[in-house]
Amino acid sequence: MCLFCAAIPTVAALGAAAHGKRREAERAAAQQGRSLPKQKLSIAKATMALVVALVIASAVYHTQQPA
Repeated sequence: MCLFCAAIPTVAALGAAAHGKRREAERAAAQQGRSLPKQKLSIAKATMALVVALVIASAVYHTQQPA
């Protein structure tokens, strides 16, 4: 398995874990009556951007013919 193909599920899992931790922290903060600072770019959007970039890189890598 190439580097790009192996990185896709890894990035997706790490992004899902980070998103879950952020949501849990938001819930805990809401219960305590405080708010967390806003993020410039959401974790879910950043994860999706990375996954799309890795899929494109993987497609380019696998379609290249050896010279």
